[in-house]
Amino acid sequence: MAESLRPVREIMTAWIPMADGVRLAARLWLPADAGDDPVPAVLEFLPYRRRDGTGPRDRITYPWFAARGIAGVRVDMRGSGDSDGLMTDEYTAQEHADAVQVIAWIAAQPWCTGNVGMMGISWGGFNALQVAALNPPALKAIITCCSTDDRYSDDVHYMGGCLIEANLRWGSQFLTGLARPPDPAVVGDAWQAMWADRLANVQPPSALWLAHQRRDGYWRHGSVCEDYAAVRCAVYAVGGWADGYTDAVARMLEGLSCPRKGLIGPWGHQYPHNGRPGPRIGFLEEMLAWWKHWLAGEITGVMDGPLLRVWLQDPVPPRADYDTRPGRWIGLDDPAVFHSNRQDWRLDAGVLTPPAAPAGAPSNNPPVTIRTVQTVGIHSGAWCGFGRADHPTDQAPEDALSVCFDSAPLDAPLSLVGTPALTCRLSADQPQANLIARLTSVAPDGTSLRLSYGVLNLTHAAGHATARALVPGAPVEVRLRLHDLAEVVPAGHRLRLALSTTCWPTVWPSPVAASVTLDSLSARLHLPVHEPALESRRPLPDFAPPQDETPARAAHGRDIRFDPASGAAALHIPFGSGNSEVRHDDLDLTVSSGGDLVYSVEADDPLTARAVITGSHHLRRDGWDARIDSRHEMWATAEDFRLLVHLEARAGGEVVTRRDWDLTIRRDSV
Repeated sequence: MAESLRPVREIMTAWIPMADGVRLAARLWLPADAGDDPVPAVLEFLPYRRRDGTGPRDRITYPWFAARGIAGVRVDMRGSGDSDGLMTDEYTAQEHADAVQVIAWIAAQPWCTGNVGMMGISWGGFNALQVAALNPPALKAIITCCSTDDRYSDDVHYMGGCLIEANLRWGSQFLTGLARPPDPAVVGDAWQAMWADRLANVQPPSALWLAHQRRDGYWRHGSVCEDYAAVRCAVYAVGGWADGYTDAVARMLEGLSCPRKGLIGPWGHQYPHNGRPGPRIGFLEEMLAWWKHWLAGEITGVMDGPLLRVWLQDPVPPRADYDTRPGRWIGLDDPAVFHSNRQDWRLDAGVLTPPAAPAGAPSNNPPVTIRTVQTVGIHSGAWCGFGRADHPTDQAPEDALSVCFDSAPLDAPLSLVGTPALTCRLSADQPQANLIARLTSVAPDGTSLRLSYGVLNLTHAAGHATARALVPGAPVEVRLRLHDLAEVVPAGHRLRLALSTTCWPTVWPSPVAASVTLDSLSARLHLPVHEPALESRRPLPDFAPPQDETPARAAHGRDIRFDPASGAAALHIPFGSGNSEVRHDDLDLTVSSGGDLVYSVEADDPLTARAVITGSHHLRRDGWDARIDSRHEMWATAEDFRLLVHLEARAGGEVVTRRDWDLTIRRDSV
């Protein structure tokens, strides 16, 4: 039977008033007859420009929803796109207050039933969770993709108490975004004054984030893990194994008490219907079933399956890029399985020993000293992958420079689903040191596929709120959590635990090269071994095939260069939109954007670590031309981080603003 679709009416710009007089620009997709037959609505609240920024994506998603009885509302946040006001940071109290007012405005419209959902990926996934914790009355359900419940431990800034390179990368992109003008085709002649106000007030976000190196009140704000019970509406949490935010999905399902559901596929930082690597799924249909259930009270079966659905990945050779990851869907009714079903493997004199094997004599298990050159980590791929040639490549070169513990070849396939962890007793010869653990699958030909990894700033061993300097030579009890995984290690392969003190450029180096001595007798690798008996007995409904939307394409690449004489390494990555140009015919607008990153470090000196990031964004049509260029350069001394930032804005080729910052931020055990 053919699907009955409603005609769709689009409103490119509707103005939503805030209590303080600021107006927010919204784009609406409504069933044409919604005035007579009201419908629920879904909000996506972003700073990424609703017309030209997310426009291509939105033009597929929201008309599709509207034709099936769910209105779409895409709003430019305060100080972004065509909206009034200023934006100063991500996830501010002002952002949340505005979202609550927007939801109330939507619910009061004559075309809305009064029931509202909120959705998003990345930023939109974050603020959907954060606004849900405020419980606006009309908000009944959210879909949060590629987000986290903990802004310190799982976002783009810090990991395991270590500063990660993505803090500067995202700070560069965000600064360029903050500096973009509104469109005169929407706001008229006011665009120049609005742009001047934005440019005069903008500050480098990466410096703000760098000033908070511990898990303090700044990071607790907006972290819903501080009070899971505050979230009462239904939550659908979605992630991908190639993404940077996957760990939060199972953790949220375990912590939340509201109606909830989880999904983890093979994708990078993309919606599942156009994600890469595949297989893609019909996620528009999945979202529609969710909205119909929670916003319209229809029986759709969306809650009939298991609590958590996971793509269990079959083995593949290590490569930077995959079109698809073979595997199968499994269901779990208890997310605690991620953190409880473990086998404890021992670290015996370079050997990774399963629990059933007899223990060796203590004399055969001496302490092990770990001290790696600064270039270890150069083959790690992106912290957060987009499915664009950014997966970790063969880890064998990294393994050769690390301390490794290998299992015997496996007699049978081993499925790992959940959270690996390393517990051990260790000491360091410096007051500060990092420890990095990588879990890999080593094929008979010696290639090493990274399954998971984790990092820990050892001054944070007792927690991320209070750093404690290490006493050289004094023992410290450590638990290093690796990232969640769902991987099959085939028979004939070896499991490898590779330990290092460096992971450049993912992790910024400690100020002094340190040696870490591991007490092997105390060390245990806790592996989440999956058994079929743990899987849900509820049936796994088939996903619909994806809509005819182009998936994320491989692009960019990562150019690694070594200097054999000095041992220095440099990594060059083009980023953003791939230095690309997009023509929006409906807006008579051409947008060009892109940038480049260069990370460099010398093998024996952590203080030679340096990052240089350039970015640009160019908007033009006949009679209008606006361009923003930025440059960030960061390095460190033993005491401070140094950050040089340059921002330049041009209108019609003429410079309208040029700003420079020379910033020094004290290192705080990072």
